[in-house]
Amino acid sequence: MKLWINKTKTPTHLIVKLHAEEHSSYEYIGDLDTDKLKKFLQELQKDMDVDKNIKLLNYYGYLHLFIKED
Repeated sequence: MKLWINKTKTPTHLIVKLHAEEHSSYEYIGDLDTDKLKKFLQELQKDMDVDKNIKLLNYYGYLHLFIKED
């Protein structure tokens, strides 16, 4: 799946927006297969339900994540 990403970092959290379609303000991160996508999502947040989020990304074509910084 070809993916584009936009990250917004604040002192308390990180907002990550992934899209399967090109967006002008988003950075292309590559054509990721399922294993690479799982690894990428696990690096963002260790306790994330990766399989659920991949299903949402496949269904909707985008995924917005709100990750709390410790």
